[in-house]
This record gives sequence, structure tokens and C-alpha cells, in this order.
Amino acid sequence: MAPFRVILLPGAVLPADAAYGRLLEVLGSGVDAVAKDLELYAEGNPPPGWNLDTEVDGLLREADSRHWDTFHLVGYSGGGAAALAFTAKHPERLQSLALLEPAWAGTCDGSPGYRQHQQEYEQLRALPAEQLMPAFMQLQVRPGVVLPPQPPGPQPSWMAKRPAGIRAFLEAFRTYDLDRSRLAAFTQPVFFALGGLSHPDAYGDIAARLARVFFPDFHLEVFPRRHHLDTPHRVEPERLAEELRRHWTRAEEPAAA
Repeated sequence: MAPFRVILLPGAVLPADAAYGRLLEVLGSGVDAVAKDLELYAEGNPPPGWNLDTEVDGLLREADSRHWDTFHLVGYSGGGAAALAFTAKHPERLQSLALLEPAWAGTCDGSPGYRQHQQEYEQLRALPAEQLMPAFMQLQVRPGVVLPPQPPGPQPSWMAKRPAGIRAFLEAFRTYDLDRSRLAAFTQPVFFALGGLSHPDAYGDIAARLARVFFPDFHLEVFPRRHHLDTPHRVEPERLAEELRRHWTRAEEPAAA
């Protein structure tokens, strides 16, 4: 059997290699995978006019450069939102979709708790950079979860780009038109990894909405001790790799038959 062809998109904070390094090691040689950095961080500041379509176009260039007519797509957080945008624009290019707590999945059909949570995100836009990151991180987890303090010493150089990147994502989520009819027409398998300690009004709501409204072939896998900042792809890569391999195998079985 040929290797699985996979592109993995990171979130708004960690670079792709740091986000997916352990998972790629566990997946091994049976997977032809690339952890692709976001177009958002290609330069010092977000590119003029950046939105989720910028990431969609970057994904197309990556796949075309590898001569991949079809491939499996994995997206975490902001990269998960970009993966949904890609699915709506180019469903014919995907063999499957795997979502690791996408940060956004459109605005339709959200619960009252979800809408309140989004209002709290909107309030971040006015915060200075030194306050934005701690507030942003706390919104990712279930109330009562205590996050560890920032490690001592200087931050990595790439961290300076992240406040502007987070603001760019928040603006994109406010204005982007995600075509729900195209998502509902996507028949390939969709996998969703959900942390049991992630904020339920954010990621739990998104998972329920995608299963109910959009994807006809949807599988939810819960990682009870994980949350959005303590992710399966970094902390439980063995289990996630096993789930992804099963997901990709099932997606390719009809084509193989």
C-alpha cells in the first residue's frame, strides 16, 4: 500500500514543526506527511488582505508542488478553521479531513454559550500584546483548569508575531463566509479530536455542530485529560497516530476496492 499523503496545519501560536514533530515521528515511514506553516507568518506581519482564503491558496500550492491530486488534511485550531475553508472550496482534493479542535467553524447554529464565548474573544482585540496572550490562553480551557506559568527566560523570536496573528484570525472569523452547503455535501470521512478539559462552549459546541449540521460521515474521539493547549498531537501522539491511521485507511478503502 502506498504511503498516506498528508498535510498538517498548525494553530495560531506554535510553528508547524514544533506542533507536529512528535506526531510525525510516531507516524513513521508509512505516511508521506508535511507539517506546513501558516501563510499568516510567512513575513514579519500578516500579509495585506490576509484571510482564510490566503491559507486555502497556500495549501493548493503545497499540494500542487508535490503533484498530489488528492491528500488527507489535518488542521489544529486556526489551522483547523483554514482546513474547513479548504474543504468548502476544494472538496474534490481531499481524501479525508481531520480536525483537532478547530478554532472556528462558521457562526450558524451556535448555542447561547458559544455566542457568549465568542463575545469574550472579541474583547481580546482591544488588549495590549502582554495581556492578550494570557487572556487568549485562558479562553481555550474549561473553567477551573489552571494553566502553568510561562517558562522563565526570553521567548522564542517567532512569538513576537503571534499577537498580530491572533488578531488577524479573530477578524477573519468575524467576516469570512464559510459555505455550509459545500461542507454538508462533503461525503469523505471527518475525524474530530476533542480534549475533555477544553472549553465546552468553544470546542465542544463546534464538535456537536459539525456532527449535527454539516458532515454526514463524522467521528468524534475524546481525549479526557487533554485540552486545547495540552494537545493530543503533542502529548498523546501514539494514540492520535493510531486513530488517524484508522481514519485514513477507511477513507482510502473505497478507492482501493
